[in-house]
Amino acid sequence: MQTSTTTKNEAPPAGGGGAVDRFFRISERGSTYAREIRGGLATFFTMAYILVLNPIILGSAEDKFGQQLDPTQLATATALVAAVMTVIMGVGGNLPLALAAGLGLNAVVAFQVAPLMSWDDAMGLIVLEGLLICVLVLTGLREAVMHAIPQALKQAISVGIGLFIALIGFVDAGFVTRIPDAANTTVPVQLGTGNLTGWPMLVFCLGVLLTIVLLARKVKGAILISIVLMTVLAVVINELATVTNWGLTSPTLPDGPVAAPDFGLLGEFDVFGAFGQVSILTVVLLVFTLILSDFFDTMGTVVGVTAEAGLLDERGQVPGLGRVLLIDGAAAVAGGASSASSATTYIESAAGVGEGARTGFASIVTGGLFTLALFLTPLLTIVPLQAASPALVAVGFLMMTQVRHIDWDRFELAIPAFLTIAVMPFTYSITNGIGAGFIAYVVIKACLGKAREVHWLLWGTAALFLLYFAIDPVKQALGLS
Repeated sequence: MQTSTTTKNEAPPAGGGGAVDRFFRISERGSTYAREIRGGLATFFTMAYILVLNPIILGSAEDKFGQQLDPTQLATATALVAAVMTVIMGVGGNLPLALAAGLGLNAVVAFQVAPLMSWDDAMGLIVLEGLLICVLVLTGLREAVMHAIPQALKQAISVGIGLFIALIGFVDAGFVTRIPDAANTTVPVQLGTGNLTGWPMLVFCLGVLLTIVLLARKVKGAILISIVLMTVLAVVINELATVTNWGLTSPTLPDGPVAAPDFGLLGEFDVFGAFGQVSILTVVLLVFTLILSDFFDTMGTVVGVTAEAGLLDERGQVPGLGRVLLIDGAAAVAGGASSASSATTYIESAAGVGEGARTGFASIVTGGLFTLALFLTPLLTIVPLQAASPALVAVGFLMMTQVRHIDWDRFELAIPAFLTIAVMPFTYSITNGIGAGFIAYVVIKACLGKAREVHWLLWGTAALFLLYFAIDPVKQALGLS
């Protein structure tokens, strides 16, 4: 598998030296300490928004009893879980993957689960979900499902994630927005607010142009250089002009760089409390939804990022996959146990790969920065989305290049691949894209009389996705909604 544009034209590193190099296989994978550090920094800055966003999502919701979680404690819990689990992934999985509270999953917890029970009970369900995922890993089922996926669908997952992550960048920066009254128009989204206005948009557009020029010129550290320079520009603009539309993170210099962490939410969970608040069937359906989303979001991310890094083996499999999946399952447990919601592997890890990261050493760097964020949150969260989002657009391009490996003449593979690629960005969900591709692949094979070519695990997974997509009518039929 060809590696990303950022690194494949650089001179090969010198031969390995030192225990750290050998442990992480830095030289063996064609990387260097400089690339790994750049990659770790880039990954952190493209996902640091979660330190702001997770407390907003979880802190704005109320549980069944009208209780809300403290935003300061949520920020601490979010940073702690990201720091610990990312370092564990770096050491145990030796892949450039970072973990933090999962977007989408935290919204499910905040607005679907918590209103039915207490926060302790809701977080207990997250712990239960994580434990069940670990069981699936230990039994080999989760890894077997990933190995059963045809290579063309793995490539499609990577391409779809590329488009998805580019769309995330455009949306986060405000370059693409929802039309307020989309029901009265044929166009669901638009450019900016109808046109591009404001200083933040200028920062984003300049950031995209700078990033793509640096990439085209093969500049080392292109993505990270862009993030840093655009953050500096944003800070200067914010000091000289009155700007109110930066979004979640404003590039305002803090009064002080240090803030004491508050660990008050750690251990505030009850694994079996939900069973006393809602029916067993409701608990089962909630856990099923959480597991399926977590399971396939992670699968898509791990395959996509490692494929972009050129780390898949000759059979298209992820090295050390069992350990990686077990760590991801443990991250869900850690997220629930700390009330930060389920933690999962982040697609923004692709930004680090785009900077040349190929090993878990980059994850050590990212985890170290999240550790600093426990104490330096005011300083490390001044990077506005408009400065970090150009990196996601650039990484989307790098991942999109894998589309050339798909055999578009074989419709039985090409159509499921197309659906996987298209549904991810259009529904804003990795899981939805994978589900659409799986179902299409199984149905087409069966209709072509090639049902025996489909691995039995894919049949089972496709059936689960049918239930996943039909979860609302199922709930209505069972009188649960």
